[in-house]
Amino acid sequence: MGDDNPTVDQVAVEESDNGKLEENLKSRTTWLRLLFMCIFGLLISLAGMVGSVVVVLGFLWVLFTGEINRQLQQTGQSIAGYIYEIVRYLTFNSEEKPFPFGSAWPSGTTED
Repeated sequence: MGDDNPTVDQVAVEESDNGKLEENLKSRTTWLRLLFMCIFGLLISLAGMVGSVVVVLGFLWVLFTGEINRQLQQTGQSIAGYIYEIVRYLTFNSEEKPFPFGSAWPSGTTED
């Protein structure tokens, strides 16, 4: 006979881990977080597409006029801030839900 049998302490730890897992699986907040993460996953894709349009329009504006369009620049900054907030939420670096479920839309100024 070897030392294959777990000690009493190991069994107690495994049972408490199973209890914690079961608690997490039954937690309403965990599943609600998943729902919000799926919604924000879709919104970040949409924001990326809109951001791409802003990039193309900004380039065309510079190409044809030779100067930067301040409104497009602020819009791009605002979209970048929004994407940043979503990424922070999705990676569990923030518990605050981004727009439209929590904080306001980013202002588009460089201080954000």
